[in-house]
Amino acid sequence: MAISKALADELEKRRKIALDGGGAKKAEDRHAKGRMTARDRLDALYSKGTFQEFGLHAQHKTRYFGMENKSIPTDGVICGTGFVDGRPVAAFSQDFGVVGGSLGETHAKKICASLDHAVKAGIPVVGFNDSGGARIQEGVGALSGYGQVFYRNVQLSGVVPQISVIAGPCAGGAAYSPALTDFLIMTREHANMFICGPEVIRAVTGQQCTMEEIGSAQAHASVSGNIHFIAENDAHAVQIVHRLLSFLPSNNMQDPPHHIEPDLKVVDDPRLDELVPSDPKTPFDCREVIKLLADDGDFMEVMEQFAANIVIGFGRIGGMVVGFVSNQPKVKAGTLDIDASDKAARFVRFCNVYNIPLVTLVDVPGFLPGLNEERRGIIRHGAKMLFAYASATVPKVTVIMRKAYGGAYLAMCSEDMGADRVMAWPTAEIAVMGAEGAVNILYRKELAEAEDKAAKAKELADEYRHEFATPYLSAGRLAIHDIIQPRETKSAIALTLRGLMSKRETRPPKKHGNIPL
Repeated sequence: MAISKALADELEKRRKIALDGGGAKKAEDRHAKGRMTARDRLDALYSKGTFQEFGLHAQHKTRYFGMENKSIPTDGVICGTGFVDGRPVAAFSQDFGVVGGSLGETHAKKICASLDHAVKAGIPVVGFNDSGGARIQEGVGALSGYGQVFYRNVQLSGVVPQISVIAGPCAGGAAYSPALTDFLIMTREHANMFICGPEVIRAVTGQQCTMEEIGSAQAHASVSGNIHFIAENDAHAVQIVHRLLSFLPSNNMQDPPHHIEPDLKVVDDPRLDELVPSDPKTPFDCREVIKLLADDGDFMEVMEQFAANIVIGFGRIGGMVVGFVSNQPKVKAGTLDIDASDKAARFVRFCNVYNIPLVTLVDVPGFLPGLNEERRGIIRHGAKMLFAYASATVPKVTVIMRKAYGGAYLAMCSEDMGADRVMAWPTAEIAVMGAEGAVNILYRKELAEAEDKAAKAKELADEYRHEFATPYLSAGRLAIHDIIQPRETKSAIALTLRGLMSKRETRPPKKHGNIPL
C-alpha cells in the first residue's frame, strides 16, 4: 500500500514552512542589499544536491513572554552536512530572518549537534554567524546554550578545523564562539563583532567611539587582530572558505591534501638571485620570495593586515602543503614585536596540530626595542614563538636569507629550536647582534681614539661582519646544514620535505605544555 496522501501532504506542508524561514519578503530584502540568506550561504558552500539537513522541524520550548504560541522555523539556525570539493564538511548557518537569528536552548542544541557530528566523523565545520545574540525570553537557558557551544569549540580545537564566517551582527558573548575557532572570515559590509558597543562604552567609561572603530571588519583585521580574512561580500566569504579548506586536512589524524607526483622536478629559479638587495639595510618584499617558492605562485596569506612585519600563510612546494612564516623587511625592518610574535606563534601551532610542514624564511634584526614593548610584555609574547616552534613536531625547514640576530634568530626556528634542516644564502648574517652594535661594544676604546670615528666604525663593522657574522662560521659549527644559492632554494626545500614525509617525533607524556599566554 502507498503512503497515506494526507501524511505525505502534511510532511510537505511542514517542510515548506520551515524552508521559508522568515518568509519571502525578508529574503527579497536581503537580496536587494546584495546579501545572502542563511540557506543561500549553505547552497554556495556545498556542491549542488549534497546538503543533508538535520533539525529542520526543531522548535523552541519557551512558555513565557508570549512565546508559547509563537512558531520559530528551524529555531533560527540551519544545520547539516554536505560535500565541498568531494570532501564532507559540517556547517551551521544562523538565520537572521527568523527572530534575528537569536540563540535559545534548541538553537544551541542544534549547533552543538553539528559540532558533535563533526568531531565524531572527523570532518571540518563551518559556522555562519548572523545573530542578534541571546534570546532574552529564554534567560539563563540561552546563556547555558552559549556555554555548551563554547565547550564544544574547545573540545574540537586541534581535532578538526573550525572556520567561522561573520556575516552579520555578532555581539557580546556570541563573539566568543568564533574567537575559539581556527579561522575567522568577516564580510566588509553588514557585519560587526564586539563585546561592548559604542553606547555601553560611552555610558561606562565616557569614551566616544564608533562601530567602525571597534566592531568593523577593518578594525578587527588591522588593529585588534581578531579576524584572519576580510570578504567583500557573502559570496566572497564562501570562496575564501573553499580555498582555505583546499590546504587543510579533514582532521588531525590525516595528512593535508598534498598534490604529490612520483617524479619530483628539481629545477633552479634564477629569479631568486635577483630579489635580495646586496645592501643588508635595503628592504625587499618577502612575498616575492614566497610566491617564487610556492607552486604556481599560489600563496594564501593569512592575517595580511595585522602585524605586517611578519607574513604567514599556506602554499605548496613540490606538491606538498606547507605553512610559510617569513619576516617582512619592508615593515619595521622585519623585527619581531608583540603582535608579530602572537600572530606567528598561533599559526605555527595550528600547522603543527594539522600535520602541515613549516617553512620559515628569516631576515630578522631582532626583537623590536622600546619602552612600550618592554612594558607590554615582549618577553612573554616573544617566548610564545620559542614555545610554538620547540613544541612543533611537523617537518620544519628554515632558510636564513639575510639577518638573523640574537634571540630573534632562535625564535625564527633555528637548528637549536628543532629545525630539521637549516639552509642559508651567502647573504646570511648570523650573530648575537648586528655588526654596528657589536662594534660599539667590542671596540669602544679604538673608536674613542680614532680620528675619523665614522670611518673606523664602518671598517670594524665590515671586518666583524666578514669574520663573525658569516654563514660559514655557523655552517662550520653545524648550526646551518648547508649554504645554498638563492636559485636553489625551492628545489632544496622540496627535496627536504619529500624526505621528511615519514618523520615521527614523540615528546614526553603530558596533558599539554604551559605556553606563556
